[in-house]
Amino acid sequence: MGYPIIGETIEFMKPHDALQFSTFIKKRVLRHGPVFRTSLFGGKVIISMDNELNMEMAKTNRTPGITKSIARLFVEDNNLFLQSTESHKHVRNLTVQMLGSQSLKLRIMENIDLLTRTHMEEGARNGSLDVKETTSKILIECLAKKVMGEMEPEAAKKLALCWRYFPSGWFRLPFNLPGIGVYNMMKARKRMKTLLKEEVLKKREAGEEFGEFSKIIFGEKEGEKETMSMENVIEYIYTFFVIANETTPRILGATVKFISENPKVMQELQREHAMIFENKSEEAGLTWEDYKSMTFTNMVINESLRISTTVPVILRKPDHDTKVGDYTIPAGWNFMGYPSAHFDPTKYEDPLEFNPWRWKGNDLDAIVSTNYIPFGAGPRLCVGAYFAKLLMAIFIHHLCRYRWSMKAEVTVTRSYMLMFPRGCDVQISKDTQEHDSDG
Repeated sequence: MGYPIIGETIEFMKPHDALQFSTFIKKRVLRHGPVFRTSLFGGKVIISMDNELNMEMAKTNRTPGITKSIARLFVEDNNLFLQSTESHKHVRNLTVQMLGSQSLKLRIMENIDLLTRTHMEEGARNGSLDVKETTSKILIECLAKKVMGEMEPEAAKKLALCWRYFPSGWFRLPFNLPGIGVYNMMKARKRMKTLLKEEVLKKREAGEEFGEFSKIIFGEKEGEKETMSMENVIEYIYTFFVIANETTPRILGATVKFISENPKVMQELQREHAMIFENKSEEAGLTWEDYKSMTFTNMVINESLRISTTVPVILRKPDHDTKVGDYTIPAGWNFMGYPSAHFDPTKYEDPLEFNPWRWKGNDLDAIVSTNYIPFGAGPRLCVGAYFAKLLMAIFIHHLCRYRWSMKAEVTVTRSYMLMFPRGCDVQISKDTQEHDSDG
């Protein structure tokens, strides 16, 4: 179990190759087997590399297993995502209404397309862009407009700046002391919630319109009053923004790096997107039909999600002892299930190889299966999965308009604080790929 209080946290958080499980995990699996106990971040933890156990825990337990640092980030007693089962069902339903496939088709795709095109053009003028930072800007600008409506430039700028001070990576030591990660997270959290509340109250007092998602969030219906309190509305918007911005930028960064290292993959992507470019004017936006035609692009995204998901995706805290096969998971312990099936050679041939063609003939819309769990599984399956895949596809589409390459110094390392610690920069120029038949 390691040292008192901190347990084995220091070794657990050591940087490692982001495309493999950490040395900490590998050593203990060799010593103890695929399921073992430890102490991390001030709490008792069960770590599992057993796929059958992971899936069973995902299906039968609804309570999220979170560290004290994450609990502080979301204020466990008050957060709608972390409260009762009924509360969680309610906010999941809200999020599905906003980020479900029908909403993506009717409400969001056009905005993501326009924002991505704008930021890509700006990057081309500057000669480079950071994939993670650009993705984060697209996410926040899109969601902020949909939720908050039109904002004054100064308020929008302040909201965007919140993310510069918001630390990436939630697995941290739980001590709330100046200079420690949790302290910075709490400061960023307070700053962002204060800004959101001020903006909501100001727009209400002025009788200004919110974004089209506002009625969904406030629970307004024809002839009825709101069903969610102001406090809960602010908490929901805050949590919605934080969760949306946590994973997609780093996964897209890894995807772009995979593409840059595989010329055949890049060439096939350019061929697929050139066919979309040919059938529309330069100013015309993407349609839902265009997105559904991006077959190889979605194969690339699925493969990237498979090979880059080396963090625990099943996080639960059972409220009673749970027996699965030969294992008993004790009540009150945090359970962390890793996607070991993603690297099982009996499930995926040459699992460490980036090979999008392995997905040919598969259902590319599926976001979970027995051997594929990048978005988790069970009742807490990520409801933003389709949104994340759509954003990634649109980003790749617009990147294929340009001549680009990954900067040489970019390396994919991970600690539980950050992926791509030095950024994820690509060199990009206005000289488009459309006229380069050789790719």
